[in-house]
Amino acid sequence: MSNGLQHHESAQDDRREQMLRAAVAVIAERGFPDTRIADVGKRVGASSALVIYYFGTKDRLLTEALRYSEDLFYSEVSSRLAEVPGATDKLETLVRLSCMTEQIDGMPGSWVLWLDLWAQAVRHPEVSRDREELDARWREQIVSIVRVGQESGEFAPIDAERFSLLFSALLDGLVVQVSLGDTKVTSELAIDLCMSLAASELGFDWVAPGSPAKRKSVAAAKPRAARAR
Repeated sequence: MSNGLQHHESAQDDRREQMLRAAVAVIAERGFPDTRIADVGKRVGASSALVIYYFGTKDRLLTEALRYSEDLFYSEVSSRLAEVPGATDKLETLVRLSCMTEQIDGMPGSWVLWLDLWAQAVRHPEVSRDREELDARWREQIVSIVRVGQESGEFAPIDAERFSLLFSALLDGLVVQVSLGDTKVTSELAIDLCMSLAASELGFDWVAPGSPAKRKSVAAAKPRAARAR
C-alpha cells in the first residue's frame, strides 16, 4: 500500500472519529429526536452530505456513536480491571464504572445514548439488531468476571450466563434511574443493591465500603466439580 493511500485512509478515519465524537456530544445534549445531521456536521465543520457519506442514515449515526462511546467505556474497564486482583473487586469496579457520572475521554456517559437507542430499537429492526449485539457484549463482560471468580473459588458454581441476564437487568435499570437524576436512587445505592444481589447469587459476603466488616468468600467451600457449564 502506498504512503499516499495510507495517509488518505488515516485522514478518513480521523474525520470519522471527529464526527462520532460530535454525534455523542450533540445527542447527549439534545436527545436523538432533536438532533439533526446538520448539527453534527456543524460541530466539525462538515456538510450534512459528508456526514451522510460516512454513516448513511441518522439511525446508523446513533448506533455508531453509541458503539464509539461503548468502546471508550470498555477500554477504561479493561484498564481498571487489570489493576484489580480479585474477581469480587473486579465486579465491584465494573459496577462503579457503570454508575459513575464523570466523563471518559471528554465524552458524556453512554447511558444517555442508550436511552435513545432503546426507543429507536422498538420500531426499527436494524437498530434492534445493533441493540442486541451491544447488550450481548455487555453481558459477556459480566460472564467473563464471574468465570474468573469461579476458577479462583471466589464465586459459587452457578450458571454464569443466566446470572449475567439477571445482574445486567438490575444494573441497567438502576443506572437509568441514576442517569435520570432520580433523587431516591443514588450511585452508591445502585452499587450496594447490585453487589448485594451478586453476593447472594455468587456466594460471597458483601459489605458496603466504609463498614468495619470485611468481605469473605464462601464459594471456595463449595464443591468445584458441581460448577455450572
